[in-house]
Amino acid sequence: MPRRSSSTGSPTTPRNRTPQPVRVHRRSFGDFVKAFLAFVALLVLLVGVPGALATQLGWPVPSTWDPQEWLTNELSVGTFLGILTFFVWLAWAQFTACVIVEMKAALSGVGVPGRVPGAGPSQLLARQLVAALLLVGATAASLTPGLSQLGQSPEGNQRGTVAAAQQTPGGGLFAQQQEQAASTAAALAEQASHAEAAAPSTAKDGDTKYYRIQPPEGRHHDSLWEIAERHLGDGRRYKEIYQLNKDRVQPDGSRLSEASLIRPGWIMEMPGDARGGELVEMPDEAPDVSPEVQQQIHDYAKTGGDHAQGGGGASQVSLPEQRPAPEQRPAPDQNTGHQQQAPHATPAAESASFGLPEALLTAPLLAAGLLGALGRRRRQALWQSALGSVGGRRGMEPPTPTGDAADAQDALLVGADPEGVRLLDRSLRGLAASLAEESRPLPTVYAAWLSNGDLHLQLAQPAGKPPAPWQLGQDQTFWMLARSDAERYEDGDTAAPYPGLVSLGTMDDSRLLLNLESVPGIVSLSGREADRAAVFASVAAELATNGWSDRMTITLVGFGQDLTPLAPNRLRHLDGIDDLIETMEAETRQRRGALGAAGHDSVLTGRTGPAQHTRWAPHLVLLAAQPSADDAVKLAELASDAGRLGIGYLVGTETDDLPGAAWEMEITGEGKLLAPLLGLELDAQLLPTAQQQAVVELFVQADPEHGPDDPANTPPFLVDISEQGRPAVYARLVGPYEIIGLDTPDGERSALLHEALALLLLHREGVHPRVLSSALWPRGVTEDVRDALLERLNAWLGTDPDGSARLRTDSTGRLTLAKSVVSDLDVLRSLYHEATQGRGINSRQVRGRLLTDALVLVRGPLLADRPEGRYRWLTHEIIDAQLPLLVADIGLALSAFHLEKDRAEKAIEALTAALNSAPADERLWHELLRATHATGDTARLQALAADLISRSGARGLPPRTEALLDELLPNWRSGASAVG
Repeated sequence: MPRRSSSTGSPTTPRNRTPQPVRVHRRSFGDFVKAFLAFVALLVLLVGVPGALATQLGWPVPSTWDPQEWLTNELSVGTFLGILTFFVWLAWAQFTACVIVEMKAALSGVGVPGRVPGAGPSQLLARQLVAALLLVGATAASLTPGLSQLGQSPEGNQRGTVAAAQQTPGGGLFAQQQEQAASTAAALAEQASHAEAAAPSTAKDGDTKYYRIQPPEGRHHDSLWEIAERHLGDGRRYKEIYQLNKDRVQPDGSRLSEASLIRPGWIMEMPGDARGGELVEMPDEAPDVSPEVQQQIHDYAKTGGDHAQGGGGASQVSLPEQRPAPEQRPAPDQNTGHQQQAPHATPAAESASFGLPEALLTAPLLAAGLLGALGRRRRQALWQSALGSVGGRRGMEPPTPTGDAADAQDALLVGADPEGVRLLDRSLRGLAASLAEESRPLPTVYAAWLSNGDLHLQLAQPAGKPPAPWQLGQDQTFWMLARSDAERYEDGDTAAPYPGLVSLGTMDDSRLLLNLESVPGIVSLSGREADRAAVFASVAAELATNGWSDRMTITLVGFGQDLTPLAPNRLRHLDGIDDLIETMEAETRQRRGALGAAGHDSVLTGRTGPAQHTRWAPHLVLLAAQPSADDAVKLAELASDAGRLGIGYLVGTETDDLPGAAWEMEITGEGKLLAPLLGLELDAQLLPTAQQQAVVELFVQADPEHGPDDPANTPPFLVDISEQGRPAVYARLVGPYEIIGLDTPDGERSALLHEALALLLLHREGVHPRVLSSALWPRGVTEDVRDALLERLNAWLGTDPDGSARLRTDSTGRLTLAKSVVSDLDVLRSLYHEATQGRGINSRQVRGRLLTDALVLVRGPLLADRPEGRYRWLTHEIIDAQLPLLVADIGLALSAFHLEKDRAEKAIEALTAALNSAPADERLWHELLRATHATGDTARLQALAADLISRSGARGLPPRTEALLDELLPNWRSGASAVG
């Protein structure tokens, strides 16, 4: 159950600050006097002040609207009084607005009152007067428990102080209120424990008892699990409380459902054997219960009946109600796959037969993040190698993974759901942008559910109606976005609102993402060490590579496998807990001070506005090692305010009593992630040690600093470029797609067969059958449909003269093509390799011919005429970066070949041809400038410089290009100014 540490700095283990029920005292004569005085004060300020101003000083509206007359009038005492009158009216209007805002919040009982701009002291005064006025009414007692305690005795006001400290945003009082809240928390916990121990337990079994939910203590909310643990002796009996109260109307008109958070002021009927001094027995009336609460309990008792006999379970993070999934039927063979089975659904037998790691196959968001990060790393290596190498291109061909690394890469290709990541990212950013347009703050989100393509956000508390196209879910704490609406969002520049969301697992075909950043305290994870390590690795890898965050710091402690290669800019390993505590103490102080200086109450409000991209990035701490008792206390103190500061803690523990743990989870040996307090039982998302090592190996191999020092670069597949090496099947991929040597297949099947052949041609090392089917049918496909396609592909490609099939299966089960099936990309690579590392090294004439032949093959971008909606697997490939670099290298080599003989025009022709396919390559432009300068035509060089300047746009020319122009054309800047 959630426990929070004392913030007093005591070295002892912090007390269990279990929230206690609200004590609603009888209204005294003093309360009525305060309410009367508040009413008089409000009457004077709201009615008397404007009346006096109107009769004595006049209305703020001028009698004439002639601006010229205002400007020509002489300054006088009357003018000064008029200006002063205007500002007094303005102050009255501001105070009136504060009263309206506070009154609305008090009567609705939902959320923290909005802030009136520039009205700090005025709004505070309005809040106190409204609270005093409502103190004697049932409205304040039942719907605004935080306000109902203002103005009472110190003993009765302690909890109200805690709530006020959390609800007062920004301002200079924030640090003081936080300190006051921390100091009263320990005393409150001690008083509560003594009261519970001393309370007599005289109820008889079978008596009807009731419990009234109290307001949150800071950010710590009461829960059914804690209520059951305190009063029934076992937190697991929370379901009995839920069954007794499900769907019954509460005093505020709402109901308890499977997905609702219990709210302050609600009443819970308790089982007959419940014990504890806070319970209220009815019809007996306890003397310390107000008449208003007695009436509420009487009314609530009337709603009890047979309706509460159903099963179910209450939860803090609960499964959303799902819309019926569309019926899915197996599609015919020629279908493109849009109506196939659910994404990545694969029979168990198939999974076992191919042996790919299930941990990556069943984690679509994690796989998509890893695949995207791996692609970016490989592209970075290509560019660094191209810009820094001399002679050959050491990094032009990334190493081909083998063994476990190859299986891990295939599993990433099969399991990844990049479209789901894109929609999630756009949806969250779109929501943030819409709320910013309405000047509304981001709500605190505890979790997100992906269910049947729809996105459900579970809020910490109701936040009103969501902006369109979002809709309210099953209750006020759920905001839902249908997939069809999410697909209409476009990319925007809004900062990522919830970067701390991370996948934990699935339940009933719904995937849960927990927002570690918003948890009000520590999230603890118990279980065997190996099982905990698999959860921690999965969380760390997804946080480091996910596609719905901008910036983030992830601190890892106690990890056996170094995961830094996944994201060196995000991940950092610390040696031990002492280093962690020292680091987080400093950062907690820094963030708390920054929030106070900026006037924000949490990082959520700091993620909107002009500075949204420069601060408020989350810091998530993953502590896999078991902390000592003293270290656990220190961590609990640091985490007590972490949710507001954008810091999240996930801590491993061997027991289930970690101090400061707000949410407790357990990973079982069967891969189940249990969180009884949250009502969750998930199929956990794991990344076991073997898969960790394989994934890290993929990233290490892609590192530009990793690999042999030999600059030679041998393509994975070389073809015979002589006349005797004419292939049986020749596919032209560089430009429009054409196939020579095969009959055109039937129209309905042609697109799939062409796409399958292109995939195999771009992967001469072999393609796993599941990777092939995942690429052709991203939404999933049945095994029989895939096998039928492979049979047709085999029949279409035919056999070689010796009778061997051109579509083969290697020893690892991967599909490969015979050497008689060749693409122009294979020929292009072979020609360049032969010209720069083969026969062309010793023969200038051969080198020139080979380079010229290679450049002639380039007819445009890869698969230039591919139909829309197909070949989406190319987004996972780096061929879009490899091909332009290869074309640029050919153009540069051919240009150098011609310039050796002072044939500048030939060099310009070669460079221009290469720029048609690689227009962004800075090296080509530099060589074109040099070749043009070699012609001696200054006007031509000036025209080329002007063209470069126009292409650069607002960003301007790169520094290297500017330096080269300074050397070749010293007056180019004056020409640029003229062009501008």
